Parts: sequence; C-alpha cells; structure tokens
Amino acid sequence: MTAPNPSFRLVAIPRLAAGGRWRVEAMRSLSEACFLWFTKGQGRITIAGQTRGYTAHNGILIPAGVMHGFEVSPQVFGTAVFFGKEDLGLPADPLHLRIREVHAQQELNVTLDAIQRELDADTPGHDKAARAHLGLLAVWIERQAARSGETLKPDAAKKLVARFTKVMEERFRSGAGVGEIAAELGVTATHLTRCCRQTCGRSAIDLLQDRRIFEARRLLAETKLPVNQIGESLGFHSAAYFTRAFQHLTGASPTAFRRSL
Repeated sequence: MTAPNPSFRLVAIPRLAAGGRWRVEAMRSLSEACFLWFTKGQGRITIAGQTRGYTAHNGILIPAGVMHGFEVSPQVFGTAVFFGKEDLGLPADPLHLRIREVHAQQELNVTLDAIQRELDADTPGHDKAARAHLGLLAVWIERQAARSGETLKPDAAKKLVARFTKVMEERFRSGAGVGEIAAELGVTATHLTRCCRQTCGRSAIDLLQDRRIFEARRLLAETKLPVNQIGESLGFHSAAYFTRAFQHLTGASPTAFRRSL
C-alpha cells in the first residue's frame, strides 16, 4: 500500500512570486503555518497589520490564519516551508528570527536540504524521514525563538490593527465595509485607518480591498467559476461593481486577467 503524500512542502521563494507579484505581496492568510527563510536580499513584510524589514538570514514564522504579505525582489532568495496538516507544536504567535550564528544558519540549511531530499525520494520510508526532519525544523525554530526570537508584540495601535486583520479575514467575503468592522471593534473608521497607516503605511480600506481582490485573483486563476459568481461570493453587489474594483486594483478586468493566465 502506497503511503499518502505528505501535506507539507518546500518552495523556493522566487517561485512563489513566479505567478505575479500579487501571489506574495497582496494581503492573505493561509490555513497552514508557514516559515520563510531568507538567504539573500532584503525587503519588507507585513504580518497582522505590522510592517517590518527582513534581510538575509532572517526566519519568519507565520501561524495559520494570520494575515500577511511581503515584497520579493529579483535579488531575494530563500525557502518557504508550508507545514500543511502537521501538528508540531509551533508557536501560536508570529515570530521574527535574526540568525547571526553561522552554525545555526548551517544547521537550518542542512535540515531544509534533508527534508527536500526525502520528499523527492522514492525509497521506502522517505515520507517518514521527511516528517522526522520536519520535526527537527520545528525544534530548531523553538530553540532559536528562546535565544533570539522577536515575538511581534504590538502596542495599542498594532493590537487594534491585528484585531482588524483577524475580523477582516473572517468577514471579507460578506461585503462588510471598514465602517462596519470598525464599529464591531468599538472604534471609528477614522481612528482605525489612522492606526493602519501608522503600523503598515496603508489605509484600512486598502487592506480590505487588497484581501478581497487577492481572493478574486486566486479564484480566477485556480477555478472555473464564472466571473459574476466570484464577485457575488466576495460580497460585491453587482458584476459591474466587481469589475470596476478589480480593474482599479489590477489594471485589468477579471475576464482579461483570467485570459492572461
């Protein structure tokens, strides 16, 4: 009997952006934890409404359900680890590791190479071996977090934006606007937008619309759902409104975007 393929996987970071910058830069959350290991280059990453810089030998853990997006220039290299359904006891909060010790960098690179080698193999027990190495990666993250990790502990403004991104992830398909979500959070839309600009340089409506259009692009690229059905599923009240919003953010209509793929 053939063992099921592991749900976890490794992807070269440049490949993540190969389908277009929107694949990495637009705000989104994942149903699985993700670990980004940057080996070359630098850029900015936004996690739960908080923007910061990253550079070579930085590792960033993004737990499942946490909204994020990051810049990937042609000079950026590294590996993204998607943990799938594996339960490894990873930290529940986002984590930014700045790994300065060469030994620790080498230890991580060896572990990642071992995971990929076993995933690519067809020898008996390769899936078990890959999971064992993935467990070692989780231990490495835990140990580095205890030594030099920066848990992204927010101040009042960052806490509010983190709450906003959490509610937005739950509600972005409903058509709820910034005013409605702000009221749910007990603040005004003006205050919420001010905090968003302070923590990540973008307005609340920009973050919300970015999340909705990212999902629209994903559905256009990965499904055969009709355009009007995609718009309705994301809370756009008419096909014309969906088309205008999509074109304003992407420069192309939903139909033209799908055709370009």
